Amino acid sequence: MPEVIFPGPEGRLEGRYHPQKEKDAPIAIVLHPHPQFGGTMNNKVVYNLHYAFYNMGFTVLRFNFRGVGRSQGEYDQGVGELSDATSALDYLQSMNNNSKHCWVAGFSFGAWIGMQLLMRRPEITGFISVAPPANMYDFSFLAPCPSSGLIINGTADRVAPPADTVNLVNKLHEQKGITITHTEIEGADHFFQDTHMDNMIGNVNDYVKRRLTESSR
Repeated sequence: MPEVIFPGPEGRLEGRYHPQKEKDAPIAIVLHPHPQFGGTMNNKVVYNLHYAFYNMGFTVLRFNFRGVGRSQGEYDQGVGELSDATSALDYLQSMNNNSKHCWVAGFSFGAWIGMQLLMRRPEITGFISVAPPANMYDFSFLAPCPSSGLIINGTADRVAPPADTVNLVNKLHEQKGITITHTEIEGADHFFQDTHMDNMIGNVNDYVKRRLTESSR
């Protein structure tokens, strides 16, 4: 998989770019967990999401937020990281002008950033939000949430407690015109360790494949 360096708001950003041969393949961007708690684009959840999308026929980009790995800049409380994600999506789109579908997937902190990116970019047709930290961050900006997506979390998550995720999902369910699918992985912790990873990725695969066969957003 080619390493790529592309321009971000605070200098270069480091990524991994995995293109399909088809010029009109759908595209997906995958966002990693919190930079100050060891989050990188090589996090296991992020890595597995990346390959799940690639194996479903997507051209995929994952990257390191500012200050992580070889990406320049320093942590910016999520404000700069959202700008990084915007630059990454610009870069991905610039090389895939014919793509009909654009998805964003994020894990933990990356899920929070991904949902904000969703609000800014109407071309995003679907999202995967893995273990969104609804206890730590305000998700009230999702009013209204512009596209349908999957929120997935573990019932044994102590970092982002399931009850907070359920509250978030319930608020989103009140909105019209979109469908929020919520899946809980029984016994899984925040990082979907052991067999829970395969279960989580399997649910993502099933959801994305179903959505790609539907015409609605």
